[in-house]
Amino acid sequence: MKHEAGLIDELKNIPIFSLNKREKKAIFIRLMDQLVRKHYSNCSEYKRILDILEYDFSISHDIESMPFIPARLFKLHLLSSINDSDIVKTLVSSGTSGQTPSTIVLDRENSLNQIRVLAKIISSITGKKRIPMLVIDSPSVLKDRDMFSARGAGILGFSMLATKVEYALNTNMELNIDALTEFSEKYQGEPTLIFGFTYMIWEYFYKAMSDSNKSINLEKAIMVHGGGWKKLIEQSVDNSSFKNEIKKVSGINSIYNYYGMVEQSGSIFIECDKGYLHTSIYSDVIMRRSDFTVCNTNENGIIQVISLLPTSYPGHSILTEDSGVIIGEDDCSCGRSGKYFFVTGRIKSAEVRGCSDTFKR
Repeated sequence: MKHEAGLIDELKNIPIFSLNKREKKAIFIRLMDQLVRKHYSNCSEYKRILDILEYDFSISHDIESMPFIPARLFKLHLLSSINDSDIVKTLVSSGTSGQTPSTIVLDRENSLNQIRVLAKIISSITGKKRIPMLVIDSPSVLKDRDMFSARGAGILGFSMLATKVEYALNTNMELNIDALTEFSEKYQGEPTLIFGFTYMIWEYFYKAMSDSNKSINLEKAIMVHGGGWKKLIEQSVDNSSFKNEIKKVSGINSIYNYYGMVEQSGSIFIECDKGYLHTSIYSDVIMRRSDFTVCNTNENGIIQVISLLPTSYPGHSILTEDSGVIIGEDDCSCGRSGKYFFVTGRIKSAEVRGCSDTFKR
């Protein structure tokens, strides 16, 4: 089955947030059915799950009735639909001390598709032209190119969009004020991309800048960040206050949060100017009640994330340990088609998770 190449070929010329509900449903039912069949045939663990569920391939299923697996399963099992010889990259989630990380295996096609789709999503904000990027992290996080942490994978993925990549933190995770100042002066008046994980930006960039009583001018920069909100909420920092405080020390006006996970790298949900997270033409989201029935619009539930990208492992439909609310579909005032939603927190008893929650000095 040539699903991997065909996926990009079929959708590559379609604007990333352009499919309405009817158009998207037709594509997703067909391609998700292909993915279910592919992983059933190639991953013994996934096959066992579907057999236990008595999943019936002889009937047509809508997206809501197609099988999903819990995100926690990736911590307990190595789920793969490819031969070991085809693995070109292994992604490992950043887990807190004592946690078992999720491990995701990618072949060449799956890895390339992730990069291509991520580029399309981010360029919808930054524009198609590559621009210089400043990473609020240390270059030491990219030590092992064959086995990336979620942080490293995120940095590498975003770096594909940049003409040049520079780092704001040194190997001791300390803010390099001189390098930061040099970057801001070098690209003064030009668009740049600032990328980092939410908690790390707050802890190692914002707090250091505040303590130093210094400020820099990154007025033309676009900041994209995600992950690690739990620790900030504990400090009474929400999305609005995060933006306001970052702007005070840097002048950055364009700040976009995103929701994503290592189990579905590439197909992130990006925030719009109205403050909502959006599905793309490659992703979808469903909210489920505790009995797994589907929530109504504006009803809080467990987030199920769907992606057309996972072809080397059965990560196409995952029940997360997060909760959220779908606000609407195809009618966000930002102009994007597709569902738009926000995350409300972690479900009870879920492990603390987040790429940047987990950094230890």
